[in-house]
Amino acid sequence: MTTTEQAVLAAEIEGAVRATAGVSAVYRSASVISHLLRAGAAALGVRPEDEPLVSVAETEDGVAVEASIGVESNTRSGDTLRAVRAAVDAVLERQGVRRESLTLTVVHVHAAAPEPVV
Repeated sequence: MTTTEQAVLAAEIEGAVRATAGVSAVYRSASVISHLLRAGAAALGVRPEDEPLVSVAETEDGVAVEASIGVESNTRSGDTLRAVRAAVDAVLERQGVRRESLTLTVVHVHAAAPEPVV
């Protein structure tokens, strides 16, 4: 998988994560793998604002995916993480890519919008 293919796959996964119910934001992953991928992208001329927030790294047996998310306070984090996992797996299945690992981290809980007073 080329760096460009990884970036396209990461962007598609990011879109699926953002569209998942209960996800309020996607943040840049801060793992060592993520930092290495960003350094490689920078070497190819990809600007930081162009790169996906989700990390996809090719492994011997597939890909390793990392995503850091914010969740809404009125949803159950576990349910949201399971839905995100299903969304990521759906993208990978459509692309014919095997998931070796998936690291999802809830890094922020956003206050839900207040209920309207009637």
